[in-house]
Amino acid sequence: MKFRFSFALILISLTACDAIETPSTVDAAESGFMLSAILESRELDEVSGIQSSAGGVFFLHNDSGSPSVYIAGPDGRNLGKVRIRDAKNRDWEDISRVPGPDGPLLVLGDIGDNQARYKSVRLYFVAEPRTTRNEGYPEKVDLLHKLKIRYPDGPRDCEAMAYDAGSKMILFLTKRDHPPRLYGLPLDQALQNDAAELQYLGDVPSFTPPTANDLLRHKKPGKWFSQPTGLDISSDGRRAAVITYSSLYVFERAQGESWARAFLNTPIEYTGPPSLQNESVTFGFDEPAVYVSSEHLPAPIYRLEIHL
Repeated sequence: MKFRFSFALILISLTACDAIETPSTVDAAESGFMLSAILESRELDEVSGIQSSAGGVFFLHNDSGSPSVYIAGPDGRNLGKVRIRDAKNRDWEDISRVPGPDGPLLVLGDIGDNQARYKSVRLYFVAEPRTTRNEGYPEKVDLLHKLKIRYPDGPRDCEAMAYDAGSKMILFLTKRDHPPRLYGLPLDQALQNDAAELQYLGDVPSFTPPTANDLLRHKKPGKWFSQPTGLDISSDGRRAAVITYSSLYVFERAQGESWARAFLNTPIEYTGPPSLQNESVTFGFDEPAVYVSSEHLPAPIYRLEIHL
């Protein structure tokens, strides 16, 4: 999405929804979001995807323009920009990290579809960029695999994608459906085929709707103000983080429970973070924290330590 907002520290509190069980809410003033870093790269003006990796490194991308992955250190320092050959960035909305035959792969989700008009959208797979002690990240890398995906029930707008190691599926959570709809794709199918149809897994009705005041103050996002714009699943598979423009939601899954069922559980809602156009979220690499970034220049990274 390409809405523009000023970088004001605005904290938003949403009212409860009578139709579903109210999420357990942590007030913005007490939620603990901290400004962790400001991204040094001035090219990152529409961050719509963030993925953590070893050493506190973040892989990020914009939602249009150059088909590139940007690398930032935990302090926001610019570590490089890697262009992916033979890829196009029509509307990249999320990034995930999945296991590959020769090491971790990054999946770029060209899955945005505001008008729900595309019969299919694409995923791009690339080896996770690596660096050495004496060399930086490469300027360009080859695309390993391109996959065309479609929904079983017609085009959907989606900005939230994550890999679940438990089910070995890539999950997709739609934005412009009320309630959002959850879809899945087995990773082995994704890597072996050139085209695939997603599986519908269920609805996710657990998000607090916008208040009348939200709708008046934020006319462009409007009724999408509390809809998913990013998704990540912790490496142990126990937790899922969903970011919206208004709040961060953390869901917990019991052993043996599917995410389709776990997303029906009552999440913890952390109102905030302070930026208004939150479109990217990732769990920290082997740490109990969630990181959020936003479409803005300069782009922030907020950190929230979570204890469940």
